[in-house]
Amino acid sequence: MYKFNDSTNIVHKIIHSFVKNLDILFFVILVTLKVLFYGKQIATNFFSYKYIMSPVIASVLIIVGISLLFKNKRRTRFLYILNIIISIFIIADLAYFRYYKDIISIGAIRNAFLLGGVASSIGSLFKATDILYVIDIILFIPLMRFYKKANRKENKLVTRVVLAAVIIFGAGALNNISISKLAKDQPGLLHTMSNRIYITKVLGSINFHAIDAYQFTKNTINNMKPLPKEKENQIKSVFNDNLKSETNNLKGKAKGKNLIVIQVEALQQFVINAKVEGKEVTPNLNRWLKRSRYFDNYFYQVAAGNTSDAEFLSNNSVYPAASGAAYYLYSGNKFNSLPKTLGDEGYYTAAMHGYKNGFWNRNVMYKAQKFDDFYGETNYKIDDKVGLGLSDKSFLNQSLEKMKSFKKPFYSFVVTLSSHFPYDDVEGYEKDEKFNVGKYEGTFMGNYLKGIHYADTQLGMFLDKLEKEGYMDDSLIVLYGDHNAISKNYIQQLYDFVGEKEPNDMKWYQLQKVPMFIHFPKDEHKGVDHTYSGQIDLYPTLANLYDLPKEYMLGNDLFNSKNTKVTFRNGSYTDGKVFYVSWTGDYYDIKTGKKIPENEKVKLEKEKSLKDLQASDDFLNHNLIKKLNIGK
Repeated sequence: MYKFNDSTNIVHKIIHSFVKNLDILFFVILVTLKVLFYGKQIATNFFSYKYIMSPVIASVLIIVGISLLFKNKRRTRFLYILNIIISIFIIADLAYFRYYKDIISIGAIRNAFLLGGVASSIGSLFKATDILYVIDIILFIPLMRFYKKANRKENKLVTRVVLAAVIIFGAGALNNISISKLAKDQPGLLHTMSNRIYITKVLGSINFHAIDAYQFTKNTINNMKPLPKEKENQIKSVFNDNLKSETNNLKGKAKGKNLIVIQVEALQQFVINAKVEGKEVTPNLNRWLKRSRYFDNYFYQVAAGNTSDAEFLSNNSVYPAASGAAYYLYSGNKFNSLPKTLGDEGYYTAAMHGYKNGFWNRNVMYKAQKFDDFYGETNYKIDDKVGLGLSDKSFLNQSLEKMKSFKKPFYSFVVTLSSHFPYDDVEGYEKDEKFNVGKYEGTFMGNYLKGIHYADTQLGMFLDKLEKEGYMDDSLIVLYGDHNAISKNYIQQLYDFVGEKEPNDMKWYQLQKVPMFIHFPKDEHKGVDHTYSGQIDLYPTLANLYDLPKEYMLGNDLFNSKNTKVTFRNGSYTDGKVFYVSWTGDYYDIKTGKKIPENEKVKLEKEKSLKDLQASDDFLNHNLIKKLNIGK
């Protein structure tokens, strides 16, 4: 074996120095390429290698600087392990992005145990090309064995410390330039972490996860401290602003009537009134929409909590967590929820879902929100499975039987399951009826259409049975979709289905609507309402109809608020005229579909959205419901 020594020959010195630091050279090149390639993959439009190169290399060099504190063999092992960790994070980020159109965070990682039982969903998000991120790790295994045996001269400790300090501080200063520029360009972004895609796109994956860990730790510590009185007053002001109502339209209209809310898994608006091979995808929902007040500009506003976030928004009218799932993070909080306020009015309240009781921490969170009972998987006979578990057909039939025994008036919160991603139980969807999806047969979109057609059939029978049993005469029925169905991974299939030839970020956002309708007894107040709205608006709307207190809400009463606005967890917003897309910083005129320059008005609206999100976070993180005394 060749022995590396202190030859006076300059060529030998160069060769020795090169071989001695091969581990560093390979680490810098390979990890930099991986982070850059990943950044390009998650970029929805603008992406500049020139812009991101500096922070990416700086973040990699900081790791190299830390490795120099170790002796050669341990340094090589350290860099090899860090390469593995970074590669795993990148692959996990890609899978997460393909479904959620977001970047994984510590809060989302904490939620991982809540997602047991959906392995097929997760597995379908990985691609064969993801192996490129780990192929070097596999190939380097035999080379590592040889390299660790090489006789590389060790630097003295003082030399290693000095070199490490120079590289860490130099790379840190370079990195800080990029971070400071981002903080200046997008005030509040790094504090709220509301737009993780944008942060990753301009700073790189390593920097994002480092900042995420820092902010998570800082927020955890800060949340243990009491808020200053001034901060509490600011939060109180945000909530009080939402109490203002210009009219009392339909106030108390539903007082004393039962309330049945149906949250439908992965129901997006683009399937409403759509046809495939001449047949309606959702004939039953289409029929009931005509008999109801239908809100056709209703958006989901979920974050990492997905289905559970939709429940949280609808029952509490505050925003989901910036990182992680509200159902996990805030299960120890006090809530002024819809089931609580109805319970205070003498209602019996029950949540109903045919899946695992502990999934998304429901068994704990439903109690925290003051539901009297939760009927989960253990309360149903699992006699027919479709998708992840109990079929919607059996679940809805059994739920109706349970409702017959409920003390009136009651509030039933019903959550369906069968149309859950990845929509691969085609055999289950077609047990009772074959649905011809034409050219989409065998595709992701085709499977989804079959899944949602199956759900529509079961929902139609359920609603018809409610009418036959007389519930429609003394009940308000609300139905809405919980979140998107088509992840970005299959977005081209969505564009093809809706006939979108020139997609952009605003058009993608406009497709993130979910249907929502409110059915009144005797089909009163039916019609289409074009108000721009979101899931956070459901509770205040129902509070008006049931004449309930409206404190601690950040949503709008859709029957009385004229200037509604939809704010999304990532800081994007729309007021029905302008659409702001936070991850690109672009504003669009909805009417023309064209980009418009930032002006003082839209800038103020953007800042107000961030303030609302921050107020919601502080309100929840510090469990302020007893201290604020909203409305007083």
